[in-house]
Amino acid sequence: MSFSERVRDLTRLAFQQGNNWMTLTGAGLTTSSSFVLIWFWFMELTSSRSVHPYAGILFFLALPTLFVAGLILVPLGIVRHRRQRREAGEEPLPLQAVDFKQPGVRRLLTVVGVLTFINVSILGTAGLKGVEYMDSNQFCGLTCHTVMSPEYTAFLDSPHSRVGCAQCHIGHGAPALVRAKLSGTRQLFAVAFGTFSRPIPSPVEHLRPARETCEQCHWPQKFSDDKLIVRTHYADDETNTAATSILLLKIGGHTPNGTTGIHGRHLDATERITYITTDARRQEIPKVTYRDDKGQMVEYVTAEYKNIPKEKLATLTSRKMDCIDCHNRPTHAFHLPDRAVDKALADKRMSAELPFIKKKAVELLKISYPDQKTAAAKIPVDLAEYYRTTYPEIFKHKRAQVDAAGEVVKAIYLRNVFPDMKITWGTHPNNIGHEEAVGCFRCHDGGHTSADGRTIQGDCDTCHVILAQEEKDPKVLKALGMR
Repeated sequence: MSFSERVRDLTRLAFQQGNNWMTLTGAGLTTSSSFVLIWFWFMELTSSRSVHPYAGILFFLALPTLFVAGLILVPLGIVRHRRQRREAGEEPLPLQAVDFKQPGVRRLLTVVGVLTFINVSILGTAGLKGVEYMDSNQFCGLTCHTVMSPEYTAFLDSPHSRVGCAQCHIGHGAPALVRAKLSGTRQLFAVAFGTFSRPIPSPVEHLRPARETCEQCHWPQKFSDDKLIVRTHYADDETNTAATSILLLKIGGHTPNGTTGIHGRHLDATERITYITTDARRQEIPKVTYRDDKGQMVEYVTAEYKNIPKEKLATLTSRKMDCIDCHNRPTHAFHLPDRAVDKALADKRMSAELPFIKKKAVELLKISYPDQKTAAAKIPVDLAEYYRTTYPEIFKHKRAQVDAAGEVVKAIYLRNVFPDMKITWGTHPNNIGHEEAVGCFRCHDGGHTSADGRTIQGDCDTCHVILAQEEKDPKVLKALGMR
């Protein structure tokens, strides 16, 4: 048999076996999706615009899936077609012998090899692009708007806004990626069927340990100097009287002379503290086990702990303390209205010259609006109406400041309150400090005592030095060259 006859028979065999709806559909899916994918990747490389999250789902997830589905359908269609011919009593066309010594056969195999290489390259690129997209901030924060809008909004306004979501929520390594994607499948169904929690529960139960995430960038054992904290509080009076407090936080760490400060006493190269909590949010801590400088383990318990039934104690688990137990909202922190307005006034985003601006702004923020759209429409209008009716001269001569204040108050609300997700002021407590939530006083409340009578210290000088307390013009700021 000549080479031309052999090629003709092979072509006829391929045409007959592949001439079925399943194989043709697979070929069409693979061919069309591959062209679209290559075109999209070219446009992505040559354009400076970021990919829209929904476009990303289409081009990074849906189309690669269609490409693979097409590749699978091609051989499945051929096998199905041959089985149907056998069941119908038709003789299947014999498979032709291939003579690799024939130059034409080798050229044909070369073409097939090149096409296979192209398919594998497309599939590999699509897989890498898909994983990269699923780990992107846009996918995590923008794809599920209602669910992730609060967390993503807080993330963009946080010190970690340039850190990828996957770096903390997934961590490093293939096993972590697989576990995260399996968990994500469950979350995908929850979003699709509307069964997700409102609000999203915190703390995250299965978040990777801080040593595998936070401590890839931060090193709590490294000695750190004290940190100066300056906070200005504005009163609810007509002049918005400002009073400044200044604290020197004893951050500390590990020094040649031993551990010192907050980090040194709470975190170490070896296990320092474990605790038992009675609530899912870790706000009630009746028992703390502490390893002191001599290596002795000391148990501090509250009076309530002694009254907990043995059956319930058996269900409680002990947790090793790490960064997240205090820095529980390092990226997704939500502010309280009083503190948020104080910061806006201190940063001069709102004018403190407007009478009662602090009081009125907080009042407007605390109103229960049905949704963010309503709040965005009413807050600037209501603030302007207040000054128009109460202080008409102020409204007339300082209209620009009033309008600017209205926009700032609206932005504060949109940054912190999400009625659709049932997130309002204080929904997610922040455990840093003890002003916005119980925080430090979960343990440093004077109520945790050991068997030998020792108590976890809770006095002010334990963690910070107060340099000024609610002073109008602290002299220490002048001494530090800050005024």
